[in-house]
Amino acid sequence: VAAIALAPWLLRESRADLAHRHFDLAGAASITSGLMLLVYALTRATSDGWGSGRTLALLAGSAALVLGFVVIELRSRSPLLPLRIFRSRTLSAANATMAIVGSVAFSEFFLLTLYLQDVLHYSAVQTGVAFTGFALTVVVVSNVAQAVVGRVGIRATLAAGLFASAASVALLTRLPVDGHYFWDLFPAFVLGGAGMGFSFVPVTIASLTGVERADAGVASGLVNTSRQIGGAIGIAATSAIAAGSTGNYLHSHTALAASSGVALDHGFQTGLYVLTGLLVAGALIAATLVRSAPAPAKTERVDAVPLEEAA
Repeated sequence: VAAIALAPWLLRESRADLAHRHFDLAGAASITSGLMLLVYALTRATSDGWGSGRTLALLAGSAALVLGFVVIELRSRSPLLPLRIFRSRTLSAANATMAIVGSVAFSEFFLLTLYLQDVLHYSAVQTGVAFTGFALTVVVVSNVAQAVVGRVGIRATLAAGLFASAASVALLTRLPVDGHYFWDLFPAFVLGGAGMGFSFVPVTIASLTGVERADAGVASGLVNTSRQIGGAIGIAATSAIAAGSTGNYLHSHTALAASSGVALDHGFQTGLYVLTGLLVAGALIAATLVRSAPAPAKTERVDAVPLEEAA
């Protein structure tokens, strides 16, 4: 409340110097509706079936709305998202990578929360405490990543971070039903936190590299939107895949109960395999499409020479 009250007094008004001021309502409505429909379709696919008429209709409707958004943006005088910024290969790759990172981050926490509570029977508080190793590692490594990017460049740092994250999730695909936190989870959490720390910093820098000053706000908003969209779609898709895998396992093992930890663990492992593949794909995108800023040139140290010797 205090921030709202003080904002008009402390913040100066800023306006873009544009001849036309127009809110792209059609663009905002089409892309929002399309993405909502996509997430809903993925969520319902487990119960309705991936090949059911309802699922296919929802996916087709989502695709039509997203395509409509592209057409609207191409024709709009004041587009919500100027599509010309995607001419930058680095910006496009950075946003694709951020969508993958967001998808994995949200989905991994979702699956592991269910694993800790439904398989290992942790309480909500214990589950939250269990993730502190991951969170603290991200905080520490993110600060280190800034210096690393300055030395080795964006591309190498980002690719290394994504490969480390992929290795972390790959370790988690082997989680047993009777898993132990410090042996089965903690090492992967530390490695995954380091990977995310080395990923978030360079991908954010890459998303703004080479962007014109007038498009800086759009590019900054776009990379955050990519993370949120990736997270929403990732959770919907991964949970559907995990639930489907659990259902298939129960179908082939009729003696197990629906709440069997073995069946749930099998589904979570399947979802984590998918996330591992996504991270590897993201690392390959970063390694091949992101242009790395050159590292600062090294200068040789020259010792001072007394004037008498120089003479």
